[in-house]
Amino acid sequence: MEVGFLGLGIMGKAISMNLLRNGFKVTVWNRTLSKCDELVAHGATVGGSPAEVIKKCTITIGMLADPAAALSAITSKGGHFLEAPVSGSKQPAETGQLVILSAGEKALYDEAISALNVIGKKAFFLGEVGNGAKMKLVVNMIMGCMMNTFSEGLVLAEKSGLDPRTLLDVLDLGGIANPMFKGKGPTMLQSNYAPAFPLKHQQKDMRLALALGDENAVSMPIAAAANEAFKKARSLGLGDNDFSAVFEVVKDLKRSS
Repeated sequence: MEVGFLGLGIMGKAISMNLLRNGFKVTVWNRTLSKCDELVAHGATVGGSPAEVIKKCTITIGMLADPAAALSAITSKGGHFLEAPVSGSKQPAETGQLVILSAGEKALYDEAISALNVIGKKAFFLGEVGNGAKMKLVVNMIMGCMMNTFSEGLVLAEKSGLDPRTLLDVLDLGGIANPMFKGKGPTMLQSNYAPAFPLKHQQKDMRLALALGDENAVSMPIAAAANEAFKKARSLGLGDNDFSAVFEVVKDLKRSS
């Protein structure tokens, strides 16, 4: 199967590399052409436009930043569309361990499943288009709230005279142990925010999740507060850092209080 790929940011590049490693022919396109060079070195072909890629390939995957970027790349020429946002960041993308949240035509899902099974450890089919995006927003909203609480806990531990590294060990052995705390905690304590999932995208998803809450009359005060912290982080120039950089905002708030 020949797979097209539109968008070679952190996630798009990692997924395309994974597809190449697993024997797929891959044709890529990116607005900044130089981002295609590393993929070409590993066997990918470059398409001159999104339309050229789509015409050439059996299926084409888009991994673009937001609705505006997606609409700028895809025209209304007809065709079949499978919604398939993913849960996971850079490292799971590199190793094919994403969780795929598919929705749309079941026949198209069945056609794409061989590629989806390489990209992810599990693909869900969630029904009509829109359900995949909703599930993604709910997941990322929960993740954003957790990251803020985790940041507050690290600061509180240190201000109380505890070693936050010991807190990480205690958390990892208890009922709220999770890969995010285990993976992000040590780098946060080193003020290392190399982007696996950029903070600006986390804040965008918080905003969209809150809008979904508005539509459904769901009160979300914790998510709203978390969104404000991410917005503050963006205002401080941390938007291109990993979303765990919200820790810097929490540290400053505690200092000033």
